[in-house]
Amino acid sequence: MDNSLPSWLIYCRPGFEHDCVEETQAKAVETAKDSGYVVLQGKPRLAYAQLAFARQLLRLHGEVNDLQERDRLTPLLAAIPATPEKFSALYLEVPDTNEGKTLSGFTRRFQPLLEEALRASLRLVDDPTLPRLHIFFPDQSRALIAISDPHNSATALNGIQRVSMSSDAPSRSYLKLAEAFEVFLDAKEQAQFLKPNMTAIDLGAAPGGWTWQLVQRGLKVIAVDNGPLKGAAASHPNIKHLRQDGFRFRPQRPVDWLVCDMVEQPQRVAELMTEWFIGGLAMHALFNLKLPMKKRVGALSDALNRIRTALNNKGIRYRLQAKQLYHDREEVTVFLTRVKK
Repeated sequence: MDNSLPSWLIYCRPGFEHDCVEETQAKAVETAKDSGYVVLQGKPRLAYAQLAFARQLLRLHGEVNDLQERDRLTPLLAAIPATPEKFSALYLEVPDTNEGKTLSGFTRRFQPLLEEALRASLRLVDDPTLPRLHIFFPDQSRALIAISDPHNSATALNGIQRVSMSSDAPSRSYLKLAEAFEVFLDAKEQAQFLKPNMTAIDLGAAPGGWTWQLVQRGLKVIAVDNGPLKGAAASHPNIKHLRQDGFRFRPQRPVDWLVCDMVEQPQRVAELMTEWFIGGLAMHALFNLKLPMKKRVGALSDALNRIRTALNNKGIRYRLQAKQLYHDREEVTVFLTRVKK
């Protein structure tokens, strides 16, 4: 590794390592299929919010090899960079793979030892504005030492925002929308954008996982799908089910939220979302783009550029973000909202 160039450690969904490299256009120093991470070099700056396939973005400062079981603490402390002098948090992390999960017990046991040593040396302090220290273990004998900028990274351990499943949710897709709200909206925005009695439309709603997430937050929902809603969603007073085609349906009046998880070509979904926004039919939108097995980065870029071009041509101010969430599979979740002038 050429230490004269900036190096980056990125976590991702296993199997999407190549997509991480492609969208950054950086040089891959270390990448292995299904490993759940990549090491890149050569880009002076990367923006976490602009990387769809990155769960976490870290500046890599070094690595320790041949860690011995009898004393891992000494070499790790020696490898922590002198700059920055202090950190706000210590994260011990492992790959999101079956092999990585076997290391989670070790990291839980080892965390208090390293934390105690860093606090004793006044390097770990309670100040959330400071960078976070990450020690990533590809295996028990190797550690990558990295640092995250609190303004240019994910806040959650391993870059995975954990959310809980509602016992009466009609499907596990409930978790996708719950995670999306946590990833794209901070606490202030959630309070502002998700107020009780706001209105929402869920296109392709059946069996009702996303609709259920919305009504749990106090919204009134029109669920549009030719298929049936299941469980409690089928009879909830704040849910109106319309058996219609999600691509043809249009509301009689504008709504606060438009959500969509239909299985369709990403370009077609992007065009539908754009049409709603240009027509002033929704203030905020969350939708999934199902990506092809090959050329995923190209398909995503094309869909997002279609949205940007159309909205820019109409002079609409907006915020557009895309992330492959933990609960996503061959898809990326997109957040689109109007920005007031």
